[in-house]
Amino acid sequence: MTTPDATTLAFQSHRPRLFGIAYRMLGSAEEAEDTVQDAYLRWRAADRSDVGHPGAFLARTVTRLCLNRLDSARARREVYTGPWLPEPVLTGSGVLGPLESAEQRDQVSMALLVLLEQLTPAERAVYVLREAFGYGHREIAGLLELSEANCRQLYRRAGTRLAGRRPRFTADDGRWHELVDRFLTAAREGDLAGLERLLATDVVCVSDGGDQVSAARRPVVGRDKAARYLLGTLERFAAGLALTPVEVNGGPGVLVGPPEAPLCALALDFRDGLLEAVRTVVNPEKLVFLRGQLSHSGGPSGLS
Repeated sequence: MTTPDATTLAFQSHRPRLFGIAYRMLGSAEEAEDTVQDAYLRWRAADRSDVGHPGAFLARTVTRLCLNRLDSARARREVYTGPWLPEPVLTGSGVLGPLESAEQRDQVSMALLVLLEQLTPAERAVYVLREAFGYGHREIAGLLELSEANCRQLYRRAGTRLAGRRPRFTADDGRWHELVDRFLTAAREGDLAGLERLLATDVVCVSDGGDQVSAARRPVVGRDKAARYLLGTLERFAAGLALTPVEVNGGPGVLVGPPEAPLCALALDFRDGLLEAVRTVVNPEKLVFLRGQLSHSGGPSGLS
């Protein structure tokens, strides 16, 4: 095995943060990986005498590469078949950086990543750097080559667009295992009444199959409809398959299918002991990164 040189080692020390920035910016783990690799190539080609602070250089490089990608990504999503969801990521291993607080976990939730699609690329960059990584407005201005006043204005605009959204996590965090177990038990037993008792009145189910797999083209809203939809879908497509609890995007989730190569991933949002959102990714193209995580780790590690 070749020993990494000093240039590579320096890059690797910043890699988790760079991937975290790129994933939050793009909502795609595969594109985030490509972006980080492009940043590495630029890092290797850079004149070290011009790099005063490697961390700042790399963060600036990744952010600008993401900005270049966002316009084309938005165009693709405008013609996407059915609802669009981010690529799910298993976060128990810290791949997106430390998720030690409810606020940090919320910053990688599917719910927030979907809402970030409402922002302009510049607003999204400022919001991610400020909220998820704690950069000051002066630092962000340097990274984006904007004025500090402009960055503050972009941050305010982003906050206004996202105003009114409810953070995903409450005091129920410690009840993940119990709530997920109840969900899985009802699903495995086809217990419609038991599942309905677990769902919020205004629960919403969103499925992303793209043009690859048949999935609901519109969100399913409401306790009765959602319960019947979830059980019917599981009976048709998941009968006899493993249902494995995991941590997905900083919260409770379930993998359906072989533990080493799941056919879909569910992200579950609970509030006050009730399930208020189920986001299901069945598009196989969006499961490539997650399956890679499983192959490298030897399988799901369960909820943390």
